[in-house]
Amino acid sequence: MRERRTPQPLDESKLNELALRYVGRFATSRAKLVAYLKRKIRERGWSGERTADAAAMAERFAALGYIDDAGFALARSRALTGRGYGKRRVSEALRSAGIDETDGEAARDHADAEAVASALRFAERRKIGPFGTKPVTDPKERQRLLAAMIRAGHGFAIARAIVALGPGSPVEPEALAERDRSLA
Repeated sequence: MRERRTPQPLDESKLNELALRYVGRFATSRAKLVAYLKRKIRERGWSGERTADAAAMAERFAALGYIDDAGFALARSRALTGRGYGKRRVSEALRSAGIDETDGEAARDHADAEAVASALRFAERRKIGPFGTKPVTDPKERQRLLAAMIRAGHGFAIARAIVALGPGSPVEPEALAERDRSLA
């Protein structure tokens, strides 16, 4: 059996190489890059002359245009709403990625504008309401479907309205949007 080789401690240039490789491979935010670099320093150790400053490196990468928190947030918002997730789920994803309020504003606005369309996409994917195969008469089943929509980040009013629609019912996105705005 082969013995596992311990990696060499990092220095300034090796840390920069790791950061460049990470940024080149993944869409990321400043906070996620800082967390990655700190984890690597903790795992491998540090042998540089100066103390390691992951935050300064992330800021330098942002200044060079390698990282764009606002662009990352908007792309994440588009991806999540496209898969049928709601405003609350988008906000939680941005918060976990370390996106601050100003960088995430456009992403939250996009999620707000797409609230009804994403709720309908989720309902279609999960076969809820007008996309279902049979009417929901059991209160526990209705509660389960409502809970699924709320966990996906949709507001209670729009989730309840979609669950209440019977299979094959005509869907009026404008009416759903109005109902969502009136209860928000």
